[in-house]
Amino acid sequence: MIERARAKVNLYLHIVGRRADGLHLLDSLAVFPEVADRVSAEPAEELGLSLQGPFSSSLTGQTDNLVLRAAQELAACAGVSPRVRLVLEKNLPVASGIGGGSADAAATLRLLQRRWDAAPGLLPGLAAKLGADVPVCLLSRPARMGGIGEVLGPAPALPPCGVVLVNPGLPLPTRDVFRTRTGPFSEPARLPRAWPDPHAMAVGLAGLRNDLQPAAIFLAPEIGRVLDAIASLPGCLLARMSGSGATCLGLFATAAEAQSAAVSLTRPGCWCWGGGLAGDRRK
Repeated sequence: MIERARAKVNLYLHIVGRRADGLHLLDSLAVFPEVADRVSAEPAEELGLSLQGPFSSSLTGQTDNLVLRAAQELAACAGVSPRVRLVLEKNLPVASGIGGGSADAAATLRLLQRRWDAAPGLLPGLAAKLGADVPVCLLSRPARMGGIGEVLGPAPALPPCGVVLVNPGLPLPTRDVFRTRTGPFSEPARLPRAWPDPHAMAVGLAGLRNDLQPAAIFLAPEIGRVLDAIASLPGCLLARMSGSGATCLGLFATAAEAQSAAVSLTRPGCWCWGGGLAGDRRK
């Protein structure tokens, strides 16, 4: 059994407030490109996890991996013994602002819910318990995020388009970016019910922003250079950082243009990907 854990990309991210416990409230539009980690499961005597893939070494030695936590939480709620060996193929960079760990946990929940025939209604509550990005990654389709990430609403209908993702090889802890951020809170965005084409989508998103981007660039100036490189490419409609960074995105009219952009942006030490979005009107 195999489940894909698609990357989560924030097309904009407004920080709209702060709770009494210190957690920030946000308003964001999340989409899911067709690039993913993969989680698979095999019978075993006890719960275990094997790592493979280009970014597996970044997780070696972790004792609190979200994949294992997701399996343990679901097993406890479903009343089953977690006799399974999970295999995580880590294709997405770690601590990169595209929800890799959250997507892995969400994929594990979906996979084991089927394997153990657990009640599907268990998953949303477990996802919220595991992390702020896990609920939207559980859906793995375009959605608007509110609260600390757990409040989900419908996204505007998205036109077919392409996206390029570039990570300069700099892990950037989310907590450091939030601590560095300064300035007032933003207002929630006013979004249309649909964008008719990628150009209209880019114009609408250009009036919004990622409130964490200035803080991330302060901590890692290479992010600014990556954004400049993306924005300078022919056909780029919008360049912006995703999440808390350091991954940057470029919006293009077609998946083919985004794929070409990824080739031109590839540098030693960088991770680049280009293609289409999951859940657009072609699917």
